[in-house]
Amino acid sequence: MNARDRASLTPSLPRSRALRAALCWATPIVALIAGAAVAEQAAGPRLTEVTQVTAVEVPVHVVRDGLPVRGLKAADFEVYLGKQQLAIAGFDVLDVAAPAAAGAELTTGSAALRRHFLLLFDLSFSEPRSLLRARQAVRDTVLPRLAPSDLVAVATYSSARGPQLVLAFSPDRKQLATAVESLGLPQLVDRSADPLKLVAGDLTFKSEAEPDTPVTGGNPVASGKRGGLQFLLTMLKEIQQEQTRISDQAARDVLGNVVTSYARAMTDLAKLMGDVHGRKEVVLLSEGFDSAVLQGSESQREQASRTDAVAFGEYQNISSDQRFGNTKQNNEMESMLEEFRRADCTIQAIDIGGVRAGGVGADNDLAGNMRPAADNDRPGGARASGEATLFQMAHDTGGELYRNMNDLGDAMGRLLDKTAVTYVLSVQPEDIKRDGAYHRLRVELKNAPRGTQVIARAGFYAPRPYKRQSPRERMVSAANELMGGSSSGSVRIAVLAAALRPEGAKAYVPVVIEADGASLLAGSEGTATLPAEIYVYALDREGTIQDYFAQSLSIDLAKAPPQLHQVGLKFFGHLELGAGNYVLRVLVRNGATRAYGLRVERLAVPDLAAGGPALLPPLFRESLSRWLLVRETQRGAATEAQYPFMAGQQQFIPASRPELTAGQPSPVSLLGFGLAAGEVKVAARILSEDGRDLGAGELKMGELEEGELGGPVQLLGTFRPPAQLPPGDYQLVVTLTAAQGAPLHSAIQFVVRGARAAHG
Repeated sequence: MNARDRASLTPSLPRSRALRAALCWATPIVALIAGAAVAEQAAGPRLTEVTQVTAVEVPVHVVRDGLPVRGLKAADFEVYLGKQQLAIAGFDVLDVAAPAAAGAELTTGSAALRRHFLLLFDLSFSEPRSLLRARQAVRDTVLPRLAPSDLVAVATYSSARGPQLVLAFSPDRKQLATAVESLGLPQLVDRSADPLKLVAGDLTFKSEAEPDTPVTGGNPVASGKRGGLQFLLTMLKEIQQEQTRISDQAARDVLGNVVTSYARAMTDLAKLMGDVHGRKEVVLLSEGFDSAVLQGSESQREQASRTDAVAFGEYQNISSDQRFGNTKQNNEMESMLEEFRRADCTIQAIDIGGVRAGGVGADNDLAGNMRPAADNDRPGGARASGEATLFQMAHDTGGELYRNMNDLGDAMGRLLDKTAVTYVLSVQPEDIKRDGAYHRLRVELKNAPRGTQVIARAGFYAPRPYKRQSPRERMVSAANELMGGSSSGSVRIAVLAAALRPEGAKAYVPVVIEADGASLLAGSEGTATLPAEIYVYALDREGTIQDYFAQSLSIDLAKAPPQLHQVGLKFFGHLELGAGNYVLRVLVRNGATRAYGLRVERLAVPDLAAGGPALLPPLFRESLSRWLLVRETQRGAATEAQYPFMAGQQQFIPASRPELTAGQPSPVSLLGFGLAAGEVKVAARILSEDGRDLGAGELKMGELEEGELGGPVQLLGTFRPPAQLPPGDYQLVVTLTAAQGAPLHSAIQFVVRGARAAHG
């Protein structure tokens, strides 16, 4: 294959670590070249302005006396688009204090129902020691208070780099703790370049700042040793030295420029948040910047200086910016706050400076002891008060300023209590152009008691062509789609995953993904390439991401085989998971049109190393040439592993959702662990889509065949759906009974041909 042919299908976004088990098999259809990046497509579908019905979810919090109002119904609300009242087409509620919500697995429900918290650490306008205290308070008092359904992101701001998203909105508390640990570090040697930033990585670095810090490649900050904290403190001081807060006019001009850059950078962050479904609470951990830049100086010294200048007629020495504030910077700040309001973001500002002994400028050491102002870390000693700017940012977005809050946990506790109940109203405005324009909404509560506050989404952006979105916006939208809600999307996909053999302490879990070609290619007419994105994340019961893989493909449609159009794309990757129960969240997306398919599947991984009995889902065998078949690429120095799907000496690829013909036999394999060779009995039952028992199916299996060392045993045979079974979606439940031991059960969904192509 020449270079031009290889470029027709190239993967990017690889996992960071080498796979211990790369797949050693060849396919005549495609070849993948590891490490190549997918370029932005020059050619794309012609975009025309159209009107359509747009579904809009409106999250609402109703608060009275600082506590949520419970028990409201859809009939209690009214939603207006301008003067037009919109019908409420859907209504849902999530109460994180309810027992059902506390124990629920994160598999269903709208993303708009779930609370979103963005922890934003201000590295430039905060004392380094205050940041360390805030970091510890978040880790020790905030994280334990979060509900299982909460999604939390972590970001930092510095004047040199602007806002940096460290962790996208995720339920994974371990990754959240890792992201908080990384605060201020210039570089991380982490597990991956996770394309969706749902995995912050393992925090691994070496410190040369203190001789008592062990240089072992571990995490000195997490170890709690003073040397590690001193190293981190040094890093934070270096960040803060990028700007100064000296009170003379020249320095104030510099600060004004920094504030303008701050406002513009934060505006970009707000626009990024606009793609995240649901209400966002931006928890700004900062000490703020000098409000004199915006409001003019209020210091007695400068007021006296202006009075003397007027008395002696020296008007040229009076700065209007110094007296009244800078109009341009005020406008920049107001534009920033308006963008946050439009993105349905509320800024909850927390002054992490806390109460200072001896007035402004005093500080605490790393052990929490008070330090005098003269020992302050900031050049020039005392810091100028930033409380006014923090108040403005909070007040103008509907949030609160938690001033002098040494107990960050108390501040967050009040915020969590107030937002414990979320109502989501779904409306469908008509005749909305796909132009990205903003449309204001108003939510009212009927017969609201005095003192009731309704906090609701203020408006929405009309859909806009995906081609206009930046790479960061596309990344955030993909993460939002992956982690939000249940199976959805216009691209019909099916997923099959099963643990096939132990790989050390973990199991090797192949994941087979099928994407229907027609729905994946919809809207791509006239384009030269198909940029297909595939993301698979495995979460345990606590929402912790235990493993993942992500890959992006650029498929040359002129060279792609007809299988892509006639059937679709089939992708084969793998995970490595310990024994336990998981939720797989699988997203396949067309990178040019944004059309996507999300599947949320449960996966039970047995303890294969223990040798107990287990039966895997029935595997219906398909030809390798039926689909456009793409496999996960070998990375780094990964060792090769034998191809896992074999029927005798013949390779096959299993169907994620088999399409069968009533009355016709189809080849099937049963794989199990901990089963002794010998006679077994198998039986099959067919269930309807709604779970009704439709009777037995004809399942004929041969003798048990021993597999490879450590692998499963196998039975080969056929399954024949009843001839009278009408087209539709069904479930096959297989029961295997050996001479000894309890019966084993497994199941798979299948489709009888003649029905809709049911990959969704």
